[in-house]
Amino acid sequence: MPERPPTRPLGAQISHMLKSRGVDVIFGIPGVHNQEMYRGIQEAGITHVLARHEQGAGFMADGYSRATGRPGVAYVITGPGLCNTMTPLGQAYSDSVPVLVLSSCLGETAATRGQLHQMKDQEGAARTVCDWSETARTADAAYALIDRALLEFQSKRPRPKHISVPIPLLEARAQGHNPAPLRDAPLPCPSAQQVDALATQVRSAKRPLFIFGGGARAIDFAAPLLSRWQAASMTTYAGRGIVPADAPLHFGACLARGSSADVIAQADLVIALGTELSEVDLWRDKLGHTGTLVRVDIDAEVLGDRHRPDVAIFGDCAALLADLGVAVPDALATDWDAGAVATQCKNWRAEIMVERPGILPVADALRAALPDDTMIYSDMTQFAYAAKEVWPMKRAGHWHHPFGFGTLGYALPAAIGGAVARKGLPTVAIAGDYGFQFTVQELGVAVELGLPLPVIVWDNGKLGEIEASMVGAQIAPNAVIQRNPDFIMLAKAYGAYTAAPKSLTDMQAAVKKALAADGPTLIHVTSDIAG
Repeated sequence: MPERPPTRPLGAQISHMLKSRGVDVIFGIPGVHNQEMYRGIQEAGITHVLARHEQGAGFMADGYSRATGRPGVAYVITGPGLCNTMTPLGQAYSDSVPVLVLSSCLGETAATRGQLHQMKDQEGAARTVCDWSETARTADAAYALIDRALLEFQSKRPRPKHISVPIPLLEARAQGHNPAPLRDAPLPCPSAQQVDALATQVRSAKRPLFIFGGGARAIDFAAPLLSRWQAASMTTYAGRGIVPADAPLHFGACLARGSSADVIAQADLVIALGTELSEVDLWRDKLGHTGTLVRVDIDAEVLGDRHRPDVAIFGDCAALLADLGVAVPDALATDWDAGAVATQCKNWRAEIMVERPGILPVADALRAALPDDTMIYSDMTQFAYAAKEVWPMKRAGHWHHPFGFGTLGYALPAAIGGAVARKGLPTVAIAGDYGFQFTVQELGVAVELGLPLPVIVWDNGKLGEIEASMVGAQIAPNAVIQRNPDFIMLAKAYGAYTAAPKSLTDMQAAVKKALAADGPTLIHVTSDIAG
């Protein structure tokens, strides 16, 4: 058996263990309570990114994870540090992102009150927004919990975990972690019987329809299979890019369109892969299917929810589709009509143009200015709501949005995490004027790191989506218009580059220049730019 590493304070040992498990970047903010965790970062060879707020650190870890597929890690302090990170943890939970937050905690709270950063139940508080939250009472327990988290990220639905380590334990010397490498823990695979049964259904279907969610992003071979089978397809917002936007029988990311239920009702076989079919996917209670519904997922809770399938397959979507491709090698003929699909997509785009006038021409111009491998992080803003329905993604997993939890302030820090992970590759943040101000201070991080990050601020001078919702509910709009700062001057104060384009051509030039800069560029775009 290999020897364990030398004795060190546990705080240092944790960083060395993370490095040995493949962690090369940690986001966080040091404090008196967690300074022992910082003892080993540099020695272990880990890069630390200093956030300006723990919420920013959590979103950066989220953005890093979405860009790499590896866990994003954050270090925070006891009490308020953890609380500030709970919003990003909630977002990561909703969107199935592997984020690991390690925090310090007080050694004893039951008999002592009034301690710095004291909480009644720190472990329990984090548990409300995490897959699990545990406190390590020994060094070996800390090592075991870290390995448990990393293994679960690989072997089940990846959701955030939180580990607290008491301050006295972090300070105490401890023997090192077990150096034995972690073994891969593969996702569960569907059985041969399930694949054969589904193959029979696909062969006999006249109008098969595949719906791809974010959990199916690893599938990069869907298009030729769908073409061979003449099957139609849709995606959730998170599943965009799995099927090329120009595939003749692809309806796009249209599930939230009310009339998509009518299209789904035309299918005699619906196969939903890696999607919750959640409220934020559909914005209605019923999917709309009248034919057989098959759902494939690695989360048993999803398979048993209100969209109860006729056939539930517990297993990895990519493995299922690969096996199905082998089981159904022949070309099939279906009743789907490519012309009707194109007409439906055109009608949906027209609906969006009416609902959110002026946005799609800006989105089209922005898309034309960006390289195909650009990774986009967007905030809760009208621009993103419209664009993500029609923006044709060239690659899966390249547009990240706070879908489920729906928090404001996500885009900028998440994009920083993505840019840290994607050195030399284009990354863009898109935020609204209100949401940008939730985490504007993280602009200083992008300046500090010299990240060539275009930060597009869509400024309509108000909470436009809330105003529209109030009007729709026959409520007199109230508290939806705020006084904004001079965004250009604010960005300059942080040391960022700036641009205030007055036309779509100017905006395109500003974006291209920003992608080649040696630091972030705030691009202030007003809602009247399209004329």
